[in-house]
Amino acid sequence: MQTTFFQKAFVAVAFFAACTTPLAAQEIDLFKQQDEQDKKAAKETTDLTTATFKTTRLINGQSIENVGSGILDFKINHRFGYLNSGAYNLFGLDNATMRMGLDYGVNSRLMVGIGRSTFEKQYDAFVKYRILRQSTGKVNMPVSLSYVASGMLKTLKNEDPTLKTNFSDRLFYAHQLIVARKFNDYFSLQLMPTMVHYNIVPLAKDPNDLWSLGIGMRQRLSKRVNLTLEYYNQFTKLSGYYNSLAVGFDIETGGHVFQLHFTNSTGMTERTFITETTGQWGKGDIHFGFNISRVFTIVKPKALK
Repeated sequence: MQTTFFQKAFVAVAFFAACTTPLAAQEIDLFKQQDEQDKKAAKETTDLTTATFKTTRLINGQSIENVGSGILDFKINHRFGYLNSGAYNLFGLDNATMRMGLDYGVNSRLMVGIGRSTFEKQYDAFVKYRILRQSTGKVNMPVSLSYVASGMLKTLKNEDPTLKTNFSDRLFYAHQLIVARKFNDYFSLQLMPTMVHYNIVPLAKDPNDLWSLGIGMRQRLSKRVNLTLEYYNQFTKLSGYYNSLAVGFDIETGGHVFQLHFTNSTGMTERTFITETTGQWGKGDIHFGFNISRVFTIVKPKALK
């Protein structure tokens, strides 16, 4: 009886060991297998970069960002007079120019907009299309790329009422590529090669096509405040105009971004701030201004195709 008992106990221990040993090995293999599956899934998933800049406008010009699909963005861009106008004009606060605009996200790639400026009573319209978007994972794209085409109509009456002009003489066009990269949560950079076309130029010696290269950046200062900079270097110029430079702060407030900035440009369309900036920073020809916006959902996400 004792031999039988020990034999049974030995068989039970051997059976338990035989069962637990493969289970332990299987458990280790499962962890390894799960890790390999996670790595494979990460490679098969594309992670799109977001918030390269905080709004669709850098300061004066376009940023790489688009409004969301089905979203209508009502924008007000405001510029006071020159700071060097003195205390009599309250350092520019007595004078102001403004642009009101409506931007709409047709889909995730296409955005359209219209606007009206008090400066030279100008109307403008644009389309912005996302060609590439910065991403990691399955699709590794180091930069984002967008194309912007805009048209502008100057409706200000001629100083000389006897001077007759055609409708086409008041039209201007701009074509722009935006190449941007978000390096990390703190710093983003974009380049904006631009061509502005004039049907009629101020002087016969001035070129009709004006080429420039813009550079813009965002530097995060705190959780809610970002420093922005925008500069356009003109390779071909109209007589008597200067390069546009703007420095500002983007302040995030409850889901909205309030932009405060200083610029030597009075106008707020590609024609007026890239090619027709009359102010000089060195002489104090600087406007204080701000951009604000209010968004409305026109088409709910579920209804979007």
